[in-house]
Amino acid sequence: MPQPRHRSSSFKRVNRVTRTGNVEHYRRGKKQMPHCALCSAELNGISLSRKGGRSRRTNSRLFGGVLCASCTAEIVTLGSRVERGDLKLNDIGIRQRGYVLQLVSH
Repeated sequence: MPQPRHRSSSFKRVNRVTRTGNVEHYRRGKKQMPHCALCSAELNGISLSRKGGRSRRTNSRLFGGVLCASCTAEIVTLGSRVERGDLKLNDIGIRQRGYVLQLVSH
């Protein structure tokens, strides 16, 4: 009987031949591509390997590794409108408001 932590479907069962006979090992599934926090699109330019530093694995731009390029452009335009006074923070959607606040506070 497998241990309780190995009973979930998030583990892949792999049969291995050892000196003592066949043994069942458990592995986690493959890493998934990161997604945009707002629109759930896959992020481009991000490496899943752990080689190199963080700047090599992800984009070194504003909200790199968190938002896709189109959502970042939308946040930047909303932030500039808030700074100019054309738009109030309460008029922005709740999901975008945190990113606009982060941008304006810079």
